[in-house]
Amino acid sequence: MDIKTASSLHRLRLVSAPEAVSFLLLLVCSVLKRTTDFNAVPVMGAVHGLLFVLYVVFWLDAWNRTKWSFGTAALYFVLSVLPAGGFFAERKLKRAADDEVIASRARREGTVNA
Repeated sequence: MDIKTASSLHRLRLVSAPEAVSFLLLLVCSVLKRTTDFNAVPVMGAVHGLLFVLYVVFWLDAWNRTKWSFGTAALYFVLSVLPAGGFFAERKLKRAADDEVIASRARREGTVNA
C-alpha cells in the first residue's frame, strides 16, 4: 500500500468515529427538542452535516485509491448512515490497516510463502 492510499484510509478512520458521535448526539438533541425546551438541533445538525460531508469525501477518496469492490464501498457508506455505524467502520478500517502493516513487514522480511 502506498502512502497516499494509507493516508486516505487514515483520514476516513479519523472522521468515522466523530461522525458517529455527532449522529448520536443529534438524535438525543432531537428527542430533547420534542420533550423539553432545549433546542440544540440547529447546532448539532450543522456539526453532523459537516462531519458527514467530510466522511463522504474521504470515503470517495478511499474507494478511488484502494479500488474496493462495490460491495465493500457500499458497506462503508451504509455504515455512515447508521447511528453507530461509524464506530464499526473505524474498527474495520483499523483492522484492515493493521493487517496491511503486518503483511508489508512480512513481505519486506521475506517470510511470506509465495
